[in-house]
This record gives sequence, structure tokens and C-alpha cells, in this order.
Amino acid sequence: MIVDDITLPTGLKIGGEWRHTGRADIPVYNPANESLLTSIASADSQDAKDAIDAASRGFAEWRKTSPRHRSEVLRRAYHLMQERKETIARIITLEEGKTLNEARGEVNYASEFFRWFADQVVQMNDALSSAPNGDKAIMVTHHPVGVAYLVTPWNFPAAMATRKIAPALAAGCSVILKPATETPLTALYVAALLTEAGVPDDAISVLPSKSARSISEVMFADERVRKVSFTGSTEVGRVLLHNAAERVVNSSMELGGNAPLLVLDDADFDTAVEQTLVAKIRNAGESCIAANRIYVARQHYQAFSEALAAKMGALIMGDGTQDGVDIGPLVNRDTQKKVASLVDDAVAKGANLLTGGVQPSGAGYFYPPTVLNDIPENADIRYTEIFGPVAVIIPFDDEQAAIDAANNTIFGLAAYVMSSDAAHAVSVAKQLEAGVVGINKGVISDPAAPFGGMKQSGLGREGGYVGINEFTETQYIGLDWPGCSQ
Repeated sequence: MIVDDITLPTGLKIGGEWRHTGRADIPVYNPANESLLTSIASADSQDAKDAIDAASRGFAEWRKTSPRHRSEVLRRAYHLMQERKETIARIITLEEGKTLNEARGEVNYASEFFRWFADQVVQMNDALSSAPNGDKAIMVTHHPVGVAYLVTPWNFPAAMATRKIAPALAAGCSVILKPATETPLTALYVAALLTEAGVPDDAISVLPSKSARSISEVMFADERVRKVSFTGSTEVGRVLLHNAAERVVNSSMELGGNAPLLVLDDADFDTAVEQTLVAKIRNAGESCIAANRIYVARQHYQAFSEALAAKMGALIMGDGTQDGVDIGPLVNRDTQKKVASLVDDAVAKGANLLTGGVQPSGAGYFYPPTVLNDIPENADIRYTEIFGPVAVIIPFDDEQAAIDAANNTIFGLAAYVMSSDAAHAVSVAKQLEAGVVGINKGVISDPAAPFGGMKQSGLGREGGYVGINEFTETQYIGLDWPGCSQ
């Protein structure tokens, strides 16, 4: 496949080899028109074993490099992604569906992880202190955990990969990436770019596969794989954690969400509407931190519903490669059917449809921006992560009751608060059981901030000052040090 006069890799990357298996090829479709973009190789168990062999060699080499060297390689990766921004954005749009403007934003976000961790790696220092009782010195060192198995979803194919790859490489680990079958082209291209930036061939492998289970079985059975980092559904995360438990594999999980958004009675109305739109409609709602349940103070409820419906109804839906398009298609037919089913169920049970709600005919996995209010208690959409451009608006009369309702879920990834009183907003935010909270902001992810969930939305954090720690082991050395008792 050729994009912007660049031939994209379509084979497995196993160390320094691009392997074209010729078996069980994975078709990659354009969700805007359902056309076949290309087919790529699908990894099997032997490929996974070969990737572990390569990663083991790569780890032995890469871990010995200096923090300064790793920093410079990551910084080159950042600059290369910026130089190739238009190409990467076009790949993302073609295989995932988001608009080119959104794809460019994803490239900026994704590349920033390389720049952020390029800075963090040179600031990881061993610590030496005296024990309180004066009998020894306490030395604390950090070691790379080892070969890291990284599993990423389709909705942000560049950013979800670099958010894991960057801290892993910064720490000195080698990586094996298994991208989603819907969006493997971005991952393969980024891997090739990392080799160009100076990452040793064996330090990074990429294994798209139709058989995720067989790949994972090999990974969890091999003692050399010491880390798994997964972003995806809670259901799959539970399975991976169960598998990881057999060998007590170091695990990080960024799992499902059901993000509440609270519009408080003191919210600035225009800001609340605008930022709710952003929190809901980004990537056509296909985001684990998308606003899912929108709780609005009764005094704003009707006007807010109408204003949000007017804005969402005015969005232009179409092929994300075209100018003037605000929202692209969903990623595949199953996602389209799920969203339509949730809306149809809510309307059949009495919900009020303010805009959208009718799936268009023709090619492409489109679903229109939709706003519902007066949602009955028994509607499935109140309790299910929608992953589509559907706003569910629920009124509240009592703030504490709204907070309790927001927390009444097994998930705890993201939440949002709209209020013109900062102290009030922070007070409410601290009561929300979510690892990430935005106040008057619909876009809150940042490489410099720790990202992760509470409850069944995950374990560990990605990004921020702590992100690199997920790929290190902390070692304490107690030593007899001259003068430590003085």
C-alpha cells in the first residue's frame, strides 16, 4: 500500500526482519467506504516465539545503553513523527476513520510521548541516604523490567502505541507490540520510524494477529517476558490478568470506562455546552474517556439539551479525508450496530430523541451525532459504554445524588465537572471515583500527566513522572558506608 508516495510495511516486524507469512492475512478496510486498503501478515505462535528471541537479544543490548543515548534516540523519534505528520495522519484516517484534523492532533499527542520520556530518562537517578538508625546507607536503584508485551486498541493507533513504547524504551526495555487488527498500518509505520531513529532492530517487534489468544499464550508462557501493558476492554483485561497471575508477570491495565460529566448549577452555560461537545464527540465518541452519562442540574437541563442538540446536529459527517468534515465513520460494522441498538432500545423505552438517531444508508460505518434526554431507568444506554457519537443527558436536583450516580459503576477511568467556581469544582472532582478528571475541559489527556483508572478501569498509570516506573524494578541495596553513623 502506498500513502503520500511512501510504501507502507505490511509484514510482521520481528527484530530486523519484515516477515510476509502468506497465511491468514488480515484485511484492512477504510471505514468511510468499506473498501479494502490492503492485507497484512498475521502472526502465529512461532512468530511470537521468534519475536521473544529477538526481544531477548534486543533487551541485552538496549539495557546497556546510557540514559543519554536513549534520550537522544527518543528525541529523534519525536522529530521524525513531526516531519512525517501528514503521512501518519493520513494513514490513521484511512484505517481508523477519524478526520484528518483529529489525526494530526493524534500525531502531535503521540509524538510528544517520545519527547516527554526523552527528558524523563535522564532524570532517573539512583538515590543514596543514611538509614535513620545510622547503621548503614540506603541505596535505591532502578532496573528495566525486561521484555515488555504491549497490546493496543484501534481507536488511537499511534498514541496508544507510543504511550507504551516510549516509557518502555526509555527505561531500557525491549518491546513486542500487538496492535489491533483494525489499525495495524499505523503501528507498523511507527515501528519502522523507530528503527530509523536508532532503536536497535531487535529491541522492537510488531505482531498483528488474527489469533490474539495464541500470541498471548506464548507471551505468558515464556519466562523472558516480564511485563504486559494492555489498553482495551475490562473483559479482555480480566483474562490477561488471570494469565499474568500464573507467572506473576508485572501488569499495567488501562481498561473500559463509563465517564460521567456533571454540569453543576453554577456552571457557565456556554462553556459547559462547548466542552461537553468536545468531551463527547472527539473521535466520533470512540474514546475510553468520552463523556458517556451527562448529568445536568435541573435549572440548565432543558436549555442545555437543546443547545447541545443544536451543536451536534450541525456537525458535518463524512469521509475524514475530505475538507469540512467534522465527524468521520465508526471503525467497523459491529461498533455501528452496537451504537444503533443502544439508541433504538432507549427510544423504544421512552427516551426523547432531540437529534440524530437514524443510521444512514449506503457504504461506510456512519452513525449521526445523536442527543437523547428523558432517559428511562431501564434503558441499557444508561449503563453501557457507548463508544459512539451519542449524548445521554440526565437531570439532577441534588448534587450529592448526582455524584453518587456518577460513581455507581464498576468503572472509574475519567469524569468531567462543569462549574464556574473553581473551589466547588475541585471539591466535587475529589469525590468522583475516577483516575482522570477534567474541570471545564473536554480534552484532558497529556503526556506530562499520569493517566489511568480506578476500580475496574485499570491498574497503574501511563505518562507523567510516574509513567517510566511502570517499566522498571526498584532495587534497594543496604551498604556499610563510612561515616553513615556519624
